[in-house]
Amino acid sequence: MPTLDDLKLSLRLDGDADDELLKGYLNTAESYIKQAIGTELDSFYEDASVVDLFNTAVLALASAYYNYRSSLVPTTAISVNLPVDSIIGQLRGLYDLKMEAITDGQSN
Repeated sequence: MPTLDDLKLSLRLDGDADDELLKGYLNTAESYIKQAIGTELDSFYEDASVVDLFNTAVLALASAYYNYRSSLVPTTAISVNLPVDSIIGQLRGLYDLKMEAITDGQSN
């Protein structure tokens, strides 16, 4: 999982005034993404083919949480989760393949 320093670098933030808020956003983003994909295979998120996609999605979603903190804005809302949605779709496919492999291995 990305660290607080990774998120601050991504957001180009110095200082520690928002550190607790950022930690919460990281944890929330990780939880959201894992629940959107699947939670039965914890090792899935450590797989070399998944780590970069997962970390990118967590950083993108946590950054969106930080940058768009207010739900009341006088402008048209634009989805900030387009990259996250795309990555979640890719990860779901990989997760399903991994689950199929495990299921097929158990049925043989």
